[in-house]
Amino acid sequence: MREDIAAARPETWREHLHEIIFEADTTLGKAFDVMLIVSIVASVIVVTLDSVDQFRADHHTLLVASEWVLTIGFTIEYVLRLVCVRNPLRYAFSFFGLVDLLSILPTYASLVIPGTESLLVIRSLRLLRVFRVFKLARFLTEATELRRGIQAARAKLAVFMVTVIISVVIVGAAMYVVEGPQNGFTSVPVGMYWAVVTLTTVGYGDVTPQTPLGQGLAVAMMILGYSLIIVPTGIVSAEMALAQSQSMTSQHCSRCSREGHDTDARFCKYCGARL
Repeated sequence: MREDIAAARPETWREHLHEIIFEADTTLGKAFDVMLIVSIVASVIVVTLDSVDQFRADHHTLLVASEWVLTIGFTIEYVLRLVCVRNPLRYAFSFFGLVDLLSILPTYASLVIPGTESLLVIRSLRLLRVFRVFKLARFLTEATELRRGIQAARAKLAVFMVTVIISVVIVGAAMYVVEGPQNGFTSVPVGMYWAVVTLTTVGYGDVTPQTPLGQGLAVAMMILGYSLIIVPTGIVSAEMALAQSQSMTSQHCSRCSREGHDTDARFCKYCGARL
């Protein structure tokens, strides 16, 4: 037992750094992630306030200084992430790796291309790390079950989508023939647009049928829309009820940068590396 515990402990400075930056199971790791989330929120607030003309005019220097301080901090954090993982390129091209990179590039690009700093709101995507910080593993589990349910139901969902598309094409063409250009249905695509708006129960009202036959088709389309709107939910729910998944942990693999491991896992289920 002692040997297993000793083997699981970080032995090098890179492993210690990886544990702090990527894991949320230790005090330092959780403190680091909480500080990161606070910085991300602060950065998004700065970018948002910078888009307000009056506020930018009154506090331009403060906003610029705050943005550069935060960007430098995020740059250091990004470099440290690349340093402590075993495969830097794999992390760099992962979802969070790309988000981390894109969250710092606009500030540097603004030195050459003014206005690109507004793209820094992409940093809000990094708030997804909150699931790891507060150990909301059950949300990770539910997300996995939802993904598996959608994957298992993809054939049924494809049939559903084909049915919807066929209905839209038929009704759109019919409305073009019945109503005609004089009532706003100037082409079949316009009729299809109206069919989609009606089927999804959005109802913009920019194009409406005027003839009794067209209004009858509209009523049928509305009823069909209410009938079909629950179909995807039922399909996915049924597949999720059949899906079985174990509880997951926030453990992060230092080799392949993948998460979503079982609570009792000692090795990565994707690459086989020791967790």
